[in-house]
Amino acid sequence: YSAKAHFISTLNQTIMEKILQDIFSAFENFKKDATANIEKGNKAAGTRARKTSNDIAKMLKAYRALSVENDKN
Repeated sequence: YSAKAHFISTLNQTIMEKILQDIFSAFENFKKDATANIEKGNKAAGTRARKTSNDIAKMLKAYRALSVENDKN
């Protein structure tokens, strides 16, 4: 286990933690907007919820890629 591998692993973990916090935050926004769209018929909130769901999907893919890379080291 080289120093370089340790550094990369630590960096990946830090980035993964940041992505995880971003996912949690985005999901809170998604819940708020999706609820407004469903319960109140707010079309703008529906648009925001759909955009946020795409953003969350991208963050999940990034998290998965880093997780797989980190597990290989």
